[in-house]
Amino acid sequence: MLTEIETEVVVVGAGPTGLMLACELTLAGVETVVLEKLPERIRQVKGGAIQPRTAEMLELRGLLEPLRRRAVLREPIGGHFAALPVPLDCAPWRTRHPHPIAIPQWEIEEVLEERAIGAGARVLRGAAVSAVQADDDGVVVTAGDLRVRARYLAACDGGHSTVRKLLGLPFPGRPGTHQAVLADIRLSAVSPLVPQEMGHISTLTRQGGGYWAMLTPLGGDRYRFTFGRADRADVDRDTPVTHEEITAALRAVYGQETSLGGVDNSSRFGDATRQLEDYHAGRVLFAGDAAHIHPPLGGQGLNLGIQDAFNLGWKLASVVQGRAPSDLLDSYQAERHPVGAQVLHHTSAQRVLADPHPNEDVAALRAIFIDLMRLPDANRHLAGLMSGLSLRYELPGKHPLTGRRVPDTDLVTTAGPTRLSALFASGHAVLLDLTGAVPAELELPPRVDLVRATCVDDLGAAALLIRPDGYVGWAADTSAECGDDLLAALAGDPVALS
Repeated sequence: MLTEIETEVVVVGAGPTGLMLACELTLAGVETVVLEKLPERIRQVKGGAIQPRTAEMLELRGLLEPLRRRAVLREPIGGHFAALPVPLDCAPWRTRHPHPIAIPQWEIEEVLEERAIGAGARVLRGAAVSAVQADDDGVVVTAGDLRVRARYLAACDGGHSTVRKLLGLPFPGRPGTHQAVLADIRLSAVSPLVPQEMGHISTLTRQGGGYWAMLTPLGGDRYRFTFGRADRADVDRDTPVTHEEITAALRAVYGQETSLGGVDNSSRFGDATRQLEDYHAGRVLFAGDAAHIHPPLGGQGLNLGIQDAFNLGWKLASVVQGRAPSDLLDSYQAERHPVGAQVLHHTSAQRVLADPHPNEDVAALRAIFIDLMRLPDANRHLAGLMSGLSLRYELPGKHPLTGRRVPDTDLVTTAGPTRLSALFASGHAVLLDLTGAVPAELELPPRVDLVRATCVDDLGAAALLIRPDGYVGWAADTSAECGDDLLAALAGDPVALS
């Protein structure tokens, strides 16, 4: 018997991107249904790093602390570019979270799903989408004996997106040239070559017997094992990974004394580079790997998807609830497509530099690049790029802070001391008045909070209108600018606020 459901937004895919989007939508009061084809979550470590900017954004919603409690213990160490042996230093970007946080992807999904369901989202598992019909008023999604009618559909269903294929949308780019295996394993015996702690990625990579490999300790006898070899680049991705295959790679790289105790799960992955031309197709929007795929270098994929969700969530909620015109969704494409393209660009460069079997020219390039990374300015640039801390959206507005993130500074309000991040738990935009410049009689739109505060640090403006995703939509240096200019921003520029 066919079961029919009506909702405001249907999200396809219960990975980190889809669940983060569900959190954002339900926080704003949008009725949301999440469809996931898998009957239960796969407990695989893949996507196991939260980059500094993603950590900042999660803290805006009070999600970082429950994730930290599940993180893998490790020495604080910077990220990497192409696994080169120079840690990236994020300290110059004024962040409280200068180091990547190691946490299995399934743990991230559990925390996000718990939050989404607690806020009212419905997560339906074992619901494989088989048909999508869209018109000017909404979409109808069929999944088995379930049919969901919604005003909008958000496709967050991964690199092999069923929604994208059903709509016949091209996914231009380059096919992969390498195949590799990712496995969560347990070791019953280890050689001295097996790492005992999770250090910088450059200390975890090895080669031997024609293999390249990375063995990452996760505590006790558990490890994440990534490996590949050039003469097996054409193995079909659906071919099961065998214990014998894992054992052969382990012993070739880490010695005969290293013994496989068990395999919790395993999969194959490639390094294809593709991106949708438009993330917004009528009533259907795409986020995460459904919109872009790239070589898995530098811990970019999971973070790119979560940040897609932060950008899309408040905008989609604003449109659904009639607080902004539908063309606000065009700004999702305008802002996030260039970010995805940049990640595809620099992961392609990393693929060359990280080649486990570099020719003489690539080896020379690596040596020069390593020297450059030791220069503070070059390291700062790459740290900002890989962490997401340097991202600036091209927004209308003359102030130099427009489109930038705001560091999580300490504030003092009439209610007492607080931090900037604590102002965004509700998912509202915040008009932060640091000098008493904002008129007392100002009438604010819904879901925009006025906070008057003093700040020890110089944020570079007298007043800032900060979007729900933590980026500056408008800023002013003087009281005079907080009159007509602010009113115009509040009334006429939906990209500036929720």
